Amino acid sequence: MHIANLAGRLVVLTGDAGHEIAHDVEKNSSGQFGSSPQAIYDDWDAFHYVGCGRPLGQRTPVVLSELGSPVPAPRQVLAIGLNYREHAAESGFAVPVGEPPVFTKFPSCITGPGGKITLPADGHTDWEVELVAVIGRRAEQVSKADALCHVAGYAVGQDLSERILQSAAVPPQFSLGKSLPGFGPIGPWLVTLDEFADPNDLELGCAINGEQMQHARTSDLIFSVPALVAKLSATLPLLPGDVIFTGTPSGVGLGRTPQRWLAPGDELVSRIEGIGELRHRFVAAS
Repeated sequence: MHIANLAGRLVVLTGDAGHEIAHDVEKNSSGQFGSSPQAIYDDWDAFHYVGCGRPLGQRTPVVLSELGSPVPAPRQVLAIGLNYREHAAESGFAVPVGEPPVFTKFPSCITGPGGKITLPADGHTDWEVELVAVIGRRAEQVSKADALCHVAGYAVGQDLSERILQSAAVPPQFSLGKSLPGFGPIGPWLVTLDEFADPNDLELGCAINGEQMQHARTSDLIFSVPALVAKLSATLPLLPGDVIFTGTPSGVGLGRTPQRWLAPGDELVSRIEGIGELRHRFVAAS
């Protein structure tokens, strides 16, 4: 099942890629489920059971510019650093052992799968394509074997990072530099795990102005999604609708020689196999 946020309303999508049709959940369920894309995760078990079998009506063609994040207001946004070996190497760090490095992105940075994002003046803004896992069932002290039972689905994410702000403090802090307005694109929709032949092995990558910057597979993750859910839920409860940015592969601007940063006019396209793509254009601060 593909679920999306279309002009602020929860919809289920059908149809082929590029010709998606939206079915309004509140209208099709006669009010059994509401219109809020975020609130549905609190009722995920019932929605997923009913939504997979319900006859669909009230068809609306999808206008991509009207799509918002399928998780527009998560209570917690957790992000994982250095979760691919080659990215750890290009960043000058050892490969994490035992526990994953964890930081937060503040929910106000979440934005949808397309549109314009403003670059901070005199900044060094970097790209980081990531698989995003969305929690559908409260997870607390769950095992790795049971972890995916608590995941509603996957989306494409970009952990955009302002490197100057990120390293301005001593010691460096991550969260502020990764939480500027628009610095957390998620989308274009959420895909439930039953749609994937192997939810732990998906191709992902991103390109700037058509030039490939990153390319890897999620099977290269040091800490897989099941491992992350198990480790995070051992410390704090993961709530329905929470978001986990699972880490980025190598190819970021920070690790290049010479280093490269996003510039006004650049178009960044981020994609994951079996999900779709994000497409953003960057503009200068006024």
